[in-house]
This record gives sequence, structure tokens and C-alpha cells, in this order.
Amino acid sequence: MAADRQQRGAAVEAAALAHLQAAGLRPLAGNVRYRGGELDLVMFDGPALVFVEVRYRRSSAFGGGAASVDLHKRRRLLQAAQLFLASHPQHAQAPCRFDVVEADGEPPRLHWIRDAFRADDC
Repeated sequence: MAADRQQRGAAVEAAALAHLQAAGLRPLAGNVRYRGGELDLVMFDGPALVFVEVRYRRSSAFGGGAASVDLHKRRRLLQAAQLFLASHPQHAQAPCRFDVVEADGEPPRLHWIRDAFRADDC
């Protein structure tokens, strides 16, 4: 069961990456893990550094993937982004934003939410 979930997650992240690349974003890193959290995708959108959270729900009946990015999750993403910037000082001055790609259904339908939240919101 866990292997199926991991495979589905990897497939949805790959689909999200392809979707964002088709929109002109350039990948920098993926599945970056820190003690406090994980960054699914880190990409460039022009000069901006974009931290992308990919959320999959089989059904949107109980709220879509974006609804699951609550305050606690946003704080963990912010902490992971700060650690990423500290370990990649060449990008520390880049403008940053947090996007969410939510996916639901089989096959997954993707919905990209640019600037889904801001560091000030955490």
C-alpha cells in the first residue's frame, strides 16, 4: 500500500514538473529534505525562485490539495525554504514565492496556484 502511494506521488510530481516546465519554469531541485520539512520542487520563474508544494487527493470531495496546505504545513515549507536558501547562498537574494500544484482524480487533473501563500502568512 505504501509503495503504491509513493509511486502515485512520484507520478503526480513528475506530471506537475512537466506542467510547470511547459509553462516556462526551469527546475533547480526536487524532493529536497530537511529535518523540519521537504520541498517537492524548487524552480525558477524568470529571476524568481519558486518553492512548489505538490498535493494529490483522489477526490476533491473533502477539499482539494490546496486546502491541505494549512498553517502548520506552510510553516514547515517556509522553514525548509529558509534552509534551502542558507545552503544555496547564490540564490539567497532572489525573489521567492510559494506555489501549490493540486492534483485530483485518476488520471490526475492538475491545478497550479501561483503565489498560493506568502512568508508573511506563516
